[in-house]
Amino acid sequence: MLNGHFESAGASIEYGDAGFLFPVDELDATVLQYRDAQLAVDDVDGSDVIVVAPTSLATSYFLTQHALTAIPVDNLPAAVLTQLADELDRSLDTFELIQIGKWNSDSTNRSLAEFADA
Repeated sequence: MLNGHFESAGASIEYGDAGFLFPVDELDATVLQYRDAQLAVDDVDGSDVIVVAPTSLATSYFLTQHALTAIPVDNLPAAVLTQLADELDRSLDTFELIQIGKWNSDSTNRSLAEFADA
């Protein structure tokens, strides 16, 4: 089951157009990953999030394997903010986070659970 704001996001930017965000470790900004990113994404409304969306099977695989990452928009350098603003139709003032990647919740393996009571 997918978590995060992929369906409720206020905006999305295609992976191919978001090259200036990668690699995230080299950004001169606060970059939250793993559990910290989960907490940050949980704390904001979906309309305040920009998600990096896949454009192909390969980019979908990359984003699925990428650690969940949340980048506060207000911590991005001016050059990155300019590039981001060029890709979006809305003002950046309306967004709090950029979400890269997604995490999967634990779920019951229903195909094997059927045989547990047999």
